[in-house]
Amino acid sequence: MSNLTQLNDRIFLIDAHDLGRKARTGSYIIKENKITIVETSASPSISYILEGLKVLKIDPNDVEYIIVTHIHLDHAGGAGLLLEHCPNAKVVVHPKGARHLAEPSRLIAGARAVYGKSFDTLFNPIIPIPEEKLIVKEDEEELEIGPNCTLVFFDTPGHANHHFSIYDPVSNGIFTGDTIGIYYHELVKDHIELYLPTTSPNQFHPEKMLESVKKIKALGVSAIYFGHYGMSTNVNDVFHQLTFWLPIFVDAGKQSFGKNPTASPSEHKNVIKDSILKEVTSFLDKRNVPRTHEIYEILGLDLDICAMGIVDFLQKAKK
Repeated sequence: MSNLTQLNDRIFLIDAHDLGRKARTGSYIIKENKITIVETSASPSISYILEGLKVLKIDPNDVEYIIVTHIHLDHAGGAGLLLEHCPNAKVVVHPKGARHLAEPSRLIAGARAVYGKSFDTLFNPIIPIPEEKLIVKEDEEELEIGPNCTLVFFDTPGHANHHFSIYDPVSNGIFTGDTIGIYYHELVKDHIELYLPTTSPNQFHPEKMLESVKKIKALGVSAIYFGHYGMSTNVNDVFHQLTFWLPIFVDAGKQSFGKNPTASPSEHKNVIKDSILKEVTSFLDKRNVPRTHEIYEILGLDLDICAMGIVDFLQKAKK
């Protein structure tokens, strides 16, 4: 099954085909006594998750926990729909995200502002989750999913305030959602690892992101399970690249605001995006990645949203 990858003896990655793209957003299945799914992606991805469960011979009725690292729709938008297929499960969420899963109207409005006319195709339907189906986990709280496996939740803001990361002691790995960036799987076949921060609106905060990196680094993990996309065991390179690229992203914004303080948000966004893309292109040129490579299509989409988040952060900082 092409959309299912076994990462170790108990964790499997399902390609959720988010945005209609391969290797964009992943859902993870942890095969313990209590079957656990980490990340749901958006509702159009649920059929891929159900197909993955079928291949693994897991009855959806046996799923006990659905964990979402944060409530952005490409990570949690499908949770309500998946819950309809997994009626015995509970959804585990950050304390600042729970109310938005129960009543998602503000979540929907925010995503519509970013994605515009594409919203319905990418995200519908978004189904509210009954409050009795929600479990909230605070910083350093735990969840036992097997006799030898107790997951630990860590508050990790920076990308979003409603974000936690989940430490799995058995694999010594951590599910990081978007906190420490995106792993561009499109370059794996070229033997290149690219990890970029994701600075989307409207809660991006670079200092908080760096604090979350320090918190995760201090755990001494052996593996990082990204929301986008897949597992990396080259953890030191992940930390190095994130701390390398984050100032470049933010400085692009500061330079735009400094040179043209009266420019509109959309003008700043375009300047910031072009500046970051120029730096990333230079990085890829040095590694002989052709400019016709598929990576540039997804970079264009990501950096557009990242630039929006940097504009939003700097506007708030001015106030």
